[in-house]
Amino acid sequence: QVQLVESGGGLVQAGGSLRLSCAASGRTFRTLAMGWFRQAPGKEREFVAGISRSGGSTSYVDSVKGRFTISRDNAKNTVYLQMNSLKPEDAAVYYCAADVFSLRVGVPTFYNEYDFWGQGTQVTVSS
Repeated sequence: QVQLVESGGGLVQAGGSLRLSCAASGRTFRTLAMGWFRQAPGKEREFVAGISRSGGSTSYVDSVKGRFTISRDNAKNTVYLQMNSLKPEDAAVYYCAADVFSLRVGVPTFYNEYDFWGQGTQVTVSS
């Protein structure tokens, strides 16, 4: 089992920044590929960003490229999502997810590739 706890969500004006954090426990963190997803009301959960076990590879949905940065600190068992230049369309509940499949190559980007999920943190962007 892996427990994931997100923090850092909140209300921000358009153009502003937020940094989300996700603390993991229950399994050796460096064995987990990590990802961030988001879900807005009435929409499906969407992949936002992912990072490989070593942190050497990352992947982003096109709509956040150049604005969001995913990173991890394996010493702190934490993955981060730095969100800059936020837009109203970025508003959603953001979920942290962990992939435990050790043989997977690259960064998982699909919902069903992730095994454990956090409870989510709300991000609201005012225009």
